Amino acid sequence: MKKELEVTILTKSLTGKKPLAGNNEINQLAFVVRDIEKTSEMFAKLLGIPKPAWFLTGDSEVSKVVFRGKPTNSRSKLVFMNTPTVQFELIEPNEEPGTMREFLDTVGEGIHHIAFDVDSIKVSLPIFEENGYPLLQSGEFTSSDGRYVYVDTLNDHKTLVELLESAEPRGTEPSKEFYESLLGTNKVEQLAIVVKDLDAAADAYCKLLGVEKPQVIQSGPSELTQVVFEGEATEGDSRYMFINTPLLQIELIEPGLSPSTWKKHLETHGEGVHHISFVIKNMDEKIKLLEKMGYPVIQTGNFYNGKGRYAYMDTTSDFKVIIELLERFDS
Repeated sequence: MKKELEVTILTKSLTGKKPLAGNNEINQLAFVVRDIEKTSEMFAKLLGIPKPAWFLTGDSEVSKVVFRGKPTNSRSKLVFMNTPTVQFELIEPNEEPGTMREFLDTVGEGIHHIAFDVDSIKVSLPIFEENGYPLLQSGEFTSSDGRYVYVDTLNDHKTLVELLESAEPRGTEPSKEFYESLLGTNKVEQLAIVVKDLDAAADAYCKLLGVEKPQVIQSGPSELTQVVFEGEATEGDSRYMFINTPLLQIELIEPGLSPSTWKKHLETHGEGVHHISFVIKNMDEKIKLLEKMGYPVIQTGNFYNGKGRYAYMDTTSDFKVIIELLERFDS
């Protein structure tokens, strides 16, 4: 089903349109979790890096958190893990009102937001508000001079957007101390989102990122794609689109009528993040490794153009998102 990834990614807008945040560099994927100790241990193993220690955000006098217009004593345990592309943020919130607590109580564990660094929230926030994305939560950094806001982009982008303003550059360089990563790579290639209306979601993302709308790709014929979902052959029809950003490729997927993991996700969870992707070698070996660890295969298939194959692994128990393995066939 997959287009051969083009992750030599755009560093600048392809149009004269300006991204809403002033840049189109999605540099963080943030996960809300219930047990940050366990989850950070698993992510460290996935990425092949030392397990970082979590820290607790400051009290209300320091963090100055305001959620839906009201001050709150929301505090969270945080862990940051840097990869060659995006930064992972793990968040374990306390019981006080806040967007992370709300997410955990209503959606459960998973990817809560994507983030952009901005020069000035005072400049950037009104742009989002003028485009129909209101302020959801604001606060101050705990361990450095900076602040953040979450804007409510959920309806259009199927996830929240965070704007980060730092007095000094944030530490996003990958760890210099590496072990063997679980998959043989720690480079996150792709964030994939299941949507009901591909064109509407693409319009929203292209406006957010200030890029031209890419072409729609139709899933290939079943004799080529050979999709198997939950052990049964299926057409696995879909329409999808790839949007490149400087660090990460966004994939938008609109499922068709035949059974597939995307259709099931839409029916059971609604629109939202479906998976993150890693390009790997020795697909069969990696599948066996993950199955042995207790992560079964959900769906497999070939790229729509026959130039590679993919496998979705049910890693949600430990990584709070499905992990997709992508393997390109040699030319």
